[in-house]
Amino acid sequence: MAQSLELLLIQFLMPDNDARRQAEDQIKRLAKDPQVVPALVHHLRTAKTPNVPPPACQQSLIETITVEHSPPVRRASANVISIVAKYAVPAGDWSDLLPFLFQCSQSAQEEHREVALILFSSLTETIGISFRPYFADLQALLLKRLQDETSNRVRVAALKAVGSFLEFTHDEVEVINFREFIPSILNVSRQCLASGEEDVAVIAFEIFDELIESPAPLLGDSVKAIVQFSLEVCSSPNLEPNTRHQAIQIISWLARYKSSSLKKYKLVGPILQIMCPLLAESTDRDDDDDLAPDRAAAEVIDTMAINLSKQVFPPVLEFSSLSSQNANPKFREASVTALGVISEGCLELMKGKMEPVLHIVLEALRDPEQMVRGAASFALGQFAEYLQPEIVSHHEIVLPCILNALEDASDEVKEKSYYALAAFCENMGEEIIPFLDPLKGKLLSALQNSPRNLQETCMSAIGSVASAAEQAFLPYAERVLELMKIFMVLTNDEDLCSRARATELAGIVAMSVGRARMEPILPAFIEAAISGFGLEFSELREYTHGFFSNVAELLEDGFFRYLPHVVPLAFSSCNLDDGSAVDVDECDEDDNVNGFGGVSSDDEAHDEPRVRNISVRTGVLDEKAAATQALGLFSLHAKSFYSPYIEETLTIIVRHSTYFHEDVRLQAITSLKYILEAVQAVFQNHNEGIKIKEVLDTVLNIYMKTMTEDDDKDVVGQACMSVADIMKDFGYMAVEPYVPRLVEATLALLQEESTCQQIESDSEMGDDDAEHGELLMDAVSDLLPAFAKALGAQFAPIFSQLFEPLMKFSKQSRPPQDRTMVVATLAEVAQHMGAPIAGYVDAIMHLLSFEIQC
Repeated sequence: MAQSLELLLIQFLMPDNDARRQAEDQIKRLAKDPQVVPALVHHLRTAKTPNVPPPACQQSLIETITVEHSPPVRRASANVISIVAKYAVPAGDWSDLLPFLFQCSQSAQEEHREVALILFSSLTETIGISFRPYFADLQALLLKRLQDETSNRVRVAALKAVGSFLEFTHDEVEVINFREFIPSILNVSRQCLASGEEDVAVIAFEIFDELIESPAPLLGDSVKAIVQFSLEVCSSPNLEPNTRHQAIQIISWLARYKSSSLKKYKLVGPILQIMCPLLAESTDRDDDDDLAPDRAAAEVIDTMAINLSKQVFPPVLEFSSLSSQNANPKFREASVTALGVISEGCLELMKGKMEPVLHIVLEALRDPEQMVRGAASFALGQFAEYLQPEIVSHHEIVLPCILNALEDASDEVKEKSYYALAAFCENMGEEIIPFLDPLKGKLLSALQNSPRNLQETCMSAIGSVASAAEQAFLPYAERVLELMKIFMVLTNDEDLCSRARATELAGIVAMSVGRARMEPILPAFIEAAISGFGLEFSELREYTHGFFSNVAELLEDGFFRYLPHVVPLAFSSCNLDDGSAVDVDECDEDDNVNGFGGVSSDDEAHDEPRVRNISVRTGVLDEKAAATQALGLFSLHAKSFYSPYIEETLTIIVRHSTYFHEDVRLQAITSLKYILEAVQAVFQNHNEGIKIKEVLDTVLNIYMKTMTEDDDKDVVGQACMSVADIMKDFGYMAVEPYVPRLVEATLALLQEESTCQQIESDSEMGDDDAEHGELLMDAVSDLLPAFAKALGAQFAPIFSQLFEPLMKFSKQSRPPQDRTMVVATLAEVAQHMGAPIAGYVDAIMHLLSFEIQC
């Protein structure tokens, strides 16, 4: 190729126009060969032909792009130049390229200015590092060209160049300088939208995305202009779906990463005024749901509710109240969708307005339009999941409505109603008993006569009912188990999801029935469950580990006979290669079951496209989490019978305690304490205290490291609870060597300085705005009474270190649950520490008097 390329280049430089055109055609054909670029670069470096010196080739490329009028050819030429420059510039073979570009960018000719910017964009990908000494000059140049007074083409090229440079820029100071670009970027983007160049206008959103993603306080009051522009775009139905979607995504990122800026500049209301009506926008359901404005708007509202609940709830409730009476069914659907979407983030506020909120949703459940009834079922399911325990107190009006919805003419409404029933019953107890007969008739009928997708959600509902009813479910258990036995031997691919759900349900029903009635019939279910591992379906293996966990809890030490069969299966799942997740759950519940048009308030329900906030969800990951949990529960319930498996189990659990995904880490951290109990049961009868001490050392060191270094609050909270339990179960002598480090870790958590409490920097965020996680701090507060119980009066000097950080949570600015946590902690500490608590009486009495006034 090198020889033919050199001949073509010679011909390309001939004065004969026909010869040059022929050479150009040949070069275009050669350009399809990936070897042409290395050959060209090799020629530039080694050419011996005097007629084709490398500078001449470079100059020819430059001239070609400056005189070429065809945009596709110009872009192709720019790509060639950037690739040649990748090799030539670092080698010092093209020293005049950058001066030429700067000169071109100042030219009076529009084409030259445009070409310079096109080349700057293209070159950033290949020799961006060479621009670093000129970065300040480049930023000034780009800003000037964004404001080019005579050429829209130049302004568009400058916008593209800004996007390229911002992607390449990582230095915080350099990125901050882009703030002054925002007004000009908005102007160019508006011009592009007006002229129909949407593909160019969306570059603005890519730039804003980069700016929002930076932890530096980049936006300032420019956030107002960005939000206004984004709302203009996303509320324009004549624009392309992708354009509108990118505008909505910018609002979503702002709500997630710069929420205090939205609050500071009073932008929450204006955003909701656009987003809530977007929920009612009609879309063609054949379109890609990911771009549907109603779904994207729901995701924004969900994110805002989580981060700005006090500002979000009042306007959403007002929108829902008004829209529930709208003659347009899409608005009635939107009214209940909005309430369902905010139920996670605004849970505390919604609990205080339960009656009006429920009135809107239950009325919608009787709406003549299917879409409205389906959205109401979704909202009820969300309420049941997040508004506990208050929602259960309304069971007398809610459950009959759900029962009626189970007979809806629409399968979609039925499916969402099963989801709502399952979520609602999960937190019920004996209150469910009066409803068992009507539930039994509807659920068993659906289980036998419905399509597969309805059967699966129906099984989830039956499982929740069985868990709530406990022994009262006994009269219905036999028929349910008979049906599950049928599902548990299905082998067709399309039936494996149903088989997985049936396996799960069999374990739940077994727990309700009890050991005495279940043990004689268990072998057939165990055999069917084990056989499922041969079907190579990750979700089935995941649910089967859950089934075995339930059976272990049911049989206690009687589970020993099954250990040789089930423990190796759990080991196998735990040792799966993470890269082998080829059977990512393909049978997840229909998107419309757990959310409006696929929307879910659970962030993990949908993978996020941003690397910094990516949510990994694979069948293998869930299988590993279930298998890790199973190993812990096997060791807990089998105790000394688990002796042959302890060493390998401990190795796996220790490895999983630092696993990349928090779901697996959480199960590992939980299981460590169970294994410690099994080790104690095995070795205390053999006078092998050394072995117990070794395992205790391993476990506590992992817990202390987790408390300060893990970035997930649930995992850290579980570590805290486990440490408290170990102090209670093993006593002070066992944990004495670890007390200083445990106190240090506890102090870091109370001071909100642990890794899991470090939130993204936002310039206006104050101390009291930092989210700390109610469940996490409840777990941390368990440590103080555990210390006091173990040490008694000797806890006094330690408590003196922890008292002030604890009392910070009793400030008036803190949520009521924080102050309640402090009062409960102090009461328990006082009970166990004894006399030294007298030194804190005044502070405690002041706190109690404040609580009484509240």
